[in-house]
Amino acid sequence: MPGTARQVGVTGASAVTISFAGYNRAWAAWIADRLERRGVTVYQQRWDPPVEIPLEESLRDLTLSRGTVLVILSDWYFQLGPRSHDEWNRALRAEVAPDPDRFAAVCVTTSALPGATSVFGAADLTNVGAEEAERRLLARLGLAADPLPEAAETRPGPRYPADTPQVWGGVPRRNIRFTGREALLSQAYSALQDSGRGAGVVTLHGMSGVGKTQLAAEYVYRFGSEYDVVWWVPADRRALYRQKLAELAPELGLSTGAEYGERLRAVRDSLRRGDPHAHWLLILDGADEPDQIWDLVPTGPGHVLITSRNPEWSEHNSHLVEVPVYTREESVAFIRRRASRLTLPEADQLADALEDLPLLLDQTAGWLNDSDMSVEEYIELLEGGIDQDVVKVSADFPLAFQTAWSILLNKLKDTVPESVDLLRLCSFFAPGSIPVRLLKDMPPGELPEQVSGLMNDPLLWNKAIGQLRQYSVVRLESHEAVDDVASSGESLYMHRMVHQIVGHDMTERDRQEFIGVVRRALAAADPGRPTEPSHWPTYAEITPHLKWADVLKSTDPAVQNLVLNCLRYMYVSGEYRAGIKLGERAVKAWREILGENHPRIWDVSYHYANLLRAVGDYAGTEAIERAAVDHLREERGAQDLEHLRAAAGLAADLRGLGRYDEAWEMSGWVLSGYRELLGDQDARTLAAQNNLAVTLRLLGRYQEALDLDGRTLDSRRTLLPRRHSWTLDSETHYSTDMRLLGHYDRAMSLQNQSVQVHRTVMGPDNPQTLRAEFNLALCHYRSGERTQAAALFTRVLERAERVLGEAAPLTMMFAAGQSCFAREHASIDQARAISEKAVAAYADMLGEEHPFAAGTRGNHALILRNVGEREHAHALVEEALASMTRAVGENHPWTLGCAINASALRNLVGDTEAAAALTDSVVTRAIEILGRTHPLTLSARIAHAADLRGLRERRKAEKTEGEALEDLVATLGPQHVHTVSARSRNRPYWDFEPLVI
Repeated sequence: MPGTARQVGVTGASAVTISFAGYNRAWAAWIADRLERRGVTVYQQRWDPPVEIPLEESLRDLTLSRGTVLVILSDWYFQLGPRSHDEWNRALRAEVAPDPDRFAAVCVTTSALPGATSVFGAADLTNVGAEEAERRLLARLGLAADPLPEAAETRPGPRYPADTPQVWGGVPRRNIRFTGREALLSQAYSALQDSGRGAGVVTLHGMSGVGKTQLAAEYVYRFGSEYDVVWWVPADRRALYRQKLAELAPELGLSTGAEYGERLRAVRDSLRRGDPHAHWLLILDGADEPDQIWDLVPTGPGHVLITSRNPEWSEHNSHLVEVPVYTREESVAFIRRRASRLTLPEADQLADALEDLPLLLDQTAGWLNDSDMSVEEYIELLEGGIDQDVVKVSADFPLAFQTAWSILLNKLKDTVPESVDLLRLCSFFAPGSIPVRLLKDMPPGELPEQVSGLMNDPLLWNKAIGQLRQYSVVRLESHEAVDDVASSGESLYMHRMVHQIVGHDMTERDRQEFIGVVRRALAAADPGRPTEPSHWPTYAEITPHLKWADVLKSTDPAVQNLVLNCLRYMYVSGEYRAGIKLGERAVKAWREILGENHPRIWDVSYHYANLLRAVGDYAGTEAIERAAVDHLREERGAQDLEHLRAAAGLAADLRGLGRYDEAWEMSGWVLSGYRELLGDQDARTLAAQNNLAVTLRLLGRYQEALDLDGRTLDSRRTLLPRRHSWTLDSETHYSTDMRLLGHYDRAMSLQNQSVQVHRTVMGPDNPQTLRAEFNLALCHYRSGERTQAAALFTRVLERAERVLGEAAPLTMMFAAGQSCFAREHASIDQARAISEKAVAAYADMLGEEHPFAAGTRGNHALILRNVGEREHAHALVEEALASMTRAVGENHPWTLGCAINASALRNLVGDTEAAAALTDSVVTRAIEILGRTHPLTLSARIAHAADLRGLRERRKAEKTEGEALEDLVATLGPQHVHTVSARSRNRPYWDFEPLVI
């Protein structure tokens, strides 16, 4: 505790009161720590004298403090109030000069200070290291700089404030006009410091314009020196958040590839482990949709600070700190610092009129300081309600905002009219970060006359941006310390309040001209390759602006292609929900402007159906695709590429609906059509070949699927890059076929290698990566590698639930696999809970008679068996067998597997003859369909031997069992888990496995 440590060489002050502006809290903490290590009793007192009290009186109150008063001199210390330098000089001469021994000071700024501060005899701590700064501090206080005992020297303490974090990125420039908020800063700091490992998350939440971002930025500058890593990430959109967080990878020295998916995974893992840096601070700015990004919030030993309008962050293990409007005292202080010509009463009047909203105070006071208008005149304008009926803004906007903005806009028109045109142009991008570089990259002829000069004249650009920044209308998103705005300002940040109101008085002609420019700029930025992961960051940046540029009303082919490519990107990257919303709006808008049967309608319907299919809406997609197939066949004929594409989609819908025979017939016809029109090696032909193999796999024709997938994989490896997403997808399909045929080692070898590349290229949370990892988990499981399987099953299901949602088809598939594994090797209660959800979800999505619904009911029966509910289990498995037989026929492997389980339950309830009859039938059919040594056939043979023993037909049982064991040893090996289990006479079971459609 302060004052209790053994004093080391104390010859000067034994008690010190540190007087500091809140801005310099980090300096106060470091100085206090260095003094307390030497046994000095330290008191800290924030300097924030009431403006209505004379400065002399406030300084006189400092002399009531204990010991020497150590003042930390900085610009901020003298700006509070604000007070003029003359006022400060008079007060210092009157109160400090007569008693100089009571005061001491250190200076932490190079800026000009009031001349009378020389009375302090301040020690200069600027531009020196920690060791020299401590020496100067001790000398100023008359303390000996003797070496400290090891225990005192090595104990943890605050970082030296002049030492910046080793990694620093994305943080906005410090707001030199920041005022007040001391309690909020302290509250946020305490909440983070008191949190346990992995729980250091604080959310600053409040209405728009209340200053959440500025508060977070000030927090960073005050406390950033306590961290090794400080990284600021815009979090209003999931894709952009992923991209910006991934950019931290090289700053952490992580060895990764260029793909941001791999970088994101490496960053999250590094932060979780605290390696190479355990003290990190991540700021998520504008995270208004917790459900969109909470799964990507890093855990570990560091801290996360979030700004949001949404208090629902409390549901995601975040401590909430509400950010209200300014107190009246804070408003008045801020206004007087922003507009020093205003008196106290005028500042109070203005604050009352503007409802103490920080953003509005900042914008209004800024131009009032440069205007001849009195506060009374300005308030009269506000009360007059200029344009209040013209613009309708959000409910959380103060009523005065639109009026105040109209006044400010008129001021900008009079000073730099180009800045208003730039603002209007920006209003057709999404609020927040605006990529103005896209505009600056356009040819001059593509820009409106009023802004073409602005874009091509660095001096005029700087002037316009400077004016907008002066009034806090925008801020620069470039964070390097450079003076050349034209070269560094690749993006601007516009608050959503400003964005919503800026274009309200635009003429229709200007509106059409500006929106056309933004549409062309977005189209020009389209990489044109949405399936290539390296281009996903670009699409992630483009897609949020589509709505604001109203691209769906454009008839420009380039803009329409952009929409289609964004839909494709959303599908392959797993952004299904956002893609569905865009697709739904695109279909409706294009039908209105292009007509029901325009070729673009079939293009957008195709992409929209893909997205709907990804979330399991197979009936909806069947209707869309069947309409397209019927129309295109009639209009263009069967041998048309667009018709074949629609037919391929319809085949996928049929697979999803469990109508596999129809899907097989259509898939085969589509493949033949592509081969005839394009040849064997075209990408579309190979995609059709892949889809036919998927259908064969669903039909249980595993060897045929393997052969076809093998040819597709060979072709894609020849024609495409090794790391192309389609090549990787073929590897997973081929590995799945091998696993289903019992070639476990070969399947795992290929899938293990492919998973590593998937994570690197596609990202750890991409649906295709999750599917590859799930197949690897099954490979481990079938090979008896339970530890590896358990970790993968758990991780894949957790990520799918977070990223895709519990009702997504992939998530349900993963849940079915996890429940089977948990039944045998983990918690039976966990298995039952997961299985019950899967059974209900499949029945709800696909109906009770769908093969996936029947199969998961059969799996659930095995869980009921394990918990002793024999009769219930028996009834359920018989029901599942009957449903599966109706759905896919009695000879499908799925039906045979259900029959193996049904025989086990018949045996368990004492119906041994029926059990033996069923396994005898299964063995015969399995040998015919799958072959004598297929794993399912071997399981049926072992099960039949058990049933024969139950009938006391020992000789026949031993012969059947012996032959099956010989085949198990020959195919899987003597020590394989299935061989060992069969040798131990554990009755085999079969797990139903939903497959990709």
